[in-house]
Amino acid sequence: MNVINTHIAHRPIRFAALAATTLAALTACGSDEPADGASGDVASGEIAVRAIDYAYLDLPDQIRAGSTFTLSNASEKEVHEFVAIKLPDDETRSAAELVQLPPEELGAFMPGVRTVVIAPPAAEEGMAVVGDGTLSEPGRYLIVCVIPTGADPAEYLEKAATSDGPPDVAGGPPHIAEGMFGEVTVVD
Repeated sequence: MNVINTHIAHRPIRFAALAATTLAALTACGSDEPADGASGDVASGEIAVRAIDYAYLDLPDQIRAGSTFTLSNASEKEVHEFVAIKLPDDETRSAAELVQLPPEELGAFMPGVRTVVIAPPAAEEGMAVVGDGTLSEPGRYLIVCVIPTGADPAEYLEKAATSDGPPDVAGGPPHIAEGMFGEVTVVD
């Protein structure tokens, strides 16, 4: 996996402000159905997830701590990301319920971001810009893509390389508004 700007993993991640802006268009999205390829098995090692417009494929329900995600993007036009947000242990709402929260409430979870992997259109492999794609801490994670629909991929990738949080780029509602979210549980 290509890794760029891993030094930003140690900086405060300022997602709340952008979340409030980009999530304002969020209405209803997704379903409680597992992503394609999901099963009751516990996956481990390197886990390849595919992004399409607007969903994650091959996202398992459970993974072993220390497993690493890679992201490929089958879209011909949209850049996609895999943002893994560690949820508080006492959080019981489903991913579908969480992404329907008002932007300021959903933004409160953003300090829990553990890894971000971004993949440009038709990419065989994405670039980790926060962390390295590895989830080591047991618990539930919300997986989201908050890139604005129709954002210019080159502009997004350029700004992501130097950003302390989600790049501010032009576009429509975030991809989660189109249903691009999921959930994974990390177990020991």
